[in-house]
Amino acid sequence: MNTQRHTFEEGEDAAPVEMLAAMFDAHGWSWEQVSEDEVCGEIPGSWTTYQLRAIWRREDHVLQLLCLPEVRVAENKRQVAFELLALINEQLWLGHFDIWSQGGVLLYRHGLMLGDDGMLSLDMAQLAIDTAIAECDRFYPAFQFVLWSDKGPREALDAALVDAAGEA
Repeated sequence: MNTQRHTFEEGEDAAPVEMLAAMFDAHGWSWEQVSEDEVCGEIPGSWTTYQLRAIWRREDHVLQLLCLPEVRVAENKRQVAFELLALINEQLWLGHFDIWSQGGVLLYRHGLMLGDDGMLSLDMAQLAIDTAIAECDRFYPAFQFVLWSDKGPREALDAALVDAAGEA
């Protein structure tokens, strides 16, 4: 359920959920405001469509972004998936990948600490979304190799990074 939002200009800050909803609108992505402090939308990536959830924690001044590539890790694949997660997370500067214990859902998570005013700039919002999508796109093939091709974690990561390097 989309509702029309204000369009923000460069240099203009807004409440995090409001800023992200405006960005979803501006890009034509489907989205919904789950609550006053949460918005989620679907964003196309190179390999799949990602669900992006943003949860604003007012008391901590933290905006948590969750990017879900619609990958579920079966119980019998968890060990190799966790090994792959460890290898991938060593390479990340921002955020990390995780598997939720309930349902085995793969996700990328990143928390943005905002100032005391709790405002989010357009540039920061765009950078956070771009980073989440780029990291999911970059490592999506490695998860597919481990989950569906029975490659080992190191082999899957190496293959995914070589493939990504060759796509330029």
